[in-house]
Amino acid sequence: MNNPLVLVIEDDEVVRDLIKRLLEMADYRVVVAGNGREGLKQYRLTAPALVITDLIMPEREGIETIMELRKHGSNVRILAISGGGRIGNSDILRVARSLGADDILAKPFQPVDLIGKVQELLASPRE
Repeated sequence: MNNPLVLVIEDDEVVRDLIKRLLEMADYRVVVAGNGREGLKQYRLTAPALVITDLIMPEREGIETIMELRKHGSNVRILAISGGGRIGNSDILRVARSLGADDILAKPFQPVDLIGKVQELLASPRE
């Protein structure tokens, strides 16, 4: 089984399950976490090819999670997703990209957009 492993870090259970199902239907293997702290633990246990992380979550937000992954020299591909919250979507997504996310996707998104971003990211290894 050579399908890439994707780690989804998302505190909203409905969104997390939806992303998991979409990725599995596209033949990816998926592990999930409900917050950044749990996500970093899963990352260390599973060494995924891609991390999809929400940005606004309790117990270690996505920005902190991205910074932690990059601080340790991780070359994992990272897709940051956000519905914006109080801050505004485009601002927080721009910050995520500047701090190490390889790509960004605003919520709500279309399934085809999510799968397209995942395929793009996994097709181009990080330098």
